[in-house]
Amino acid sequence: MSVQTSSVTARPGISAAPTVYRMLFAISLAHLLNDSIQAVIPALLPILEKNLALTYTQVGIILLVVNLTSSVLQPVVGYVSDRKSQPFMPPFALLISGVGMLALAFADQYYIVLLAVACVGIGSAVFHPEASRVAYHASGPRRGLGQSIFQVGGNAGQALAPLMTILIFKPLGQPGAMWFLVTATAASTVLLYVAFWYRGQQRTKKAVQEAAAYNFKQKRLLAIWLLVLIVSVRSWMNAGYQSFYQFFLMDVRSMEYANAQLCVFVFLLAGAIGTFLGGPLADRFGKRNLLVLSTLGSLPLTVLTPYVTGIWTYPLLFASGFIMLSSFSVAVVFAQELLPGRVGMVSGLIIGLAFGMGGMGALVLGYLADLQSISFVISLCSFMPLIGALGLLLPKDQEVNSWNQHVNA
Repeated sequence: MSVQTSSVTARPGISAAPTVYRMLFAISLAHLLNDSIQAVIPALLPILEKNLALTYTQVGIILLVVNLTSSVLQPVVGYVSDRKSQPFMPPFALLISGVGMLALAFADQYYIVLLAVACVGIGSAVFHPEASRVAYHASGPRRGLGQSIFQVGGNAGQALAPLMTILIFKPLGQPGAMWFLVTATAASTVLLYVAFWYRGQQRTKKAVQEAAAYNFKQKRLLAIWLLVLIVSVRSWMNAGYQSFYQFFLMDVRSMEYANAQLCVFVFLLAGAIGTFLGGPLADRFGKRNLLVLSTLGSLPLTVLTPYVTGIWTYPLLFASGFIMLSSFSVAVVFAQELLPGRVGMVSGLIIGLAFGMGGMGALVLGYLADLQSISFVISLCSFMPLIGALGLLLPKDQEVNSWNQHVNA
């Protein structure tokens, strides 16, 4: 019996534990609530712009602050949690996000807005690495599906933000942000439930050997940084569509605020659906293949977005969002397999730093919108899926598996 158990735990990517769906759905729900709070900030930008008379550059700085705090801290939190996991930190972190939303509701100075969104970013930074670790262990042998369930919660939260904006901020204005303290409290409660489960799991032996992360070190690190670059540029485009496309529709296409929010909702909803289906598809057809196809495959659609008008805007945004974000969760799983002994750090690196680079991109895009025009920014974003061509330089799934098997042979 001991020999058989050893052979199971030695193989990378295989877990003797079953898939714990109740934990996957719980952590996905918490992800939905967390990301809905963070995604409200881009949706609230038109109201803040009007109330505080902001420039596009100042709008970009707001996005930079929330993404910088939520992204740069994530690899650090992940590295620390790899050494000693802190499952009870995410519930506390979500309360910090709630305090940030409460401050945002009454902010009448620009610096207060920046401090408020920084609190939201810090809460998100602490949440994601530990939540990714829970999803990783709860997935058992079905890592692609498990990561899709986890990530689709976040994408769904982002997709719901425009609707919540219409329902809350349009009638209540900026003070409506205080209601998201309730959302943060609910997320904290769910995370407490998850934390008690995961604390018990920490007593079991790790299934993945950390030594695997250091073999083929140069190839692994090159692939990781290439993956970070691809996801970062894709995040720039996502930030452009989520944050600035609404201004393009209102200022250039003369669309009403509510209709512009619906367009953003369609794009984000399609991304959530694509995220959910992307994991199982990657398990079947390969993570690297789906990563390349999802970026390059969206290019013929995105290049049309600056030119479509009327009813055709909705199906075009849906199709491009579905294809482009179908590899959202796949990038995380691929990175975890490249460095299998560093789940927390890698999850923080990809979910935090790479995805969070969209905030840095938002600052640049806001500056370009002031310098050139909002139309120029949307046109620039439409060509960013070309970065997917670099995915052809990534190792194939079979090659990564051979690296891990060679280590544990």
